[in-house]
Amino acid sequence: MIAHKIEIVLTEDGTLTLQGLPFHAGDAVEVIILEAKTPDNQVALKSQSDTNLYPLHDTQPYYYEDPTEPVAVEDWEVLQ
Repeated sequence: MIAHKIEIVLTEDGTLTLQGLPFHAGDAVEVIILEAKTPDNQVALKSQSDTNLYPLHDTQPYYYEDPTEPVAVEDWEVLQ
């Protein structure tokens, strides 16, 4: 399946007119309509992409004395 993306602004409520599609009469097509991102959403997405993807990079490593020791055994009702 080949996808074609067209962005258009509706000029009338509930009516969409597409012109210049690369299809011919008799071709079967599937139409999926998605609401375009608003400029506010695009700014939020850009700011998320600018954040540090590796926040623990170059930080002091953690050290665990006994990493396999059970934790909060007294909270398990089954064991009492």
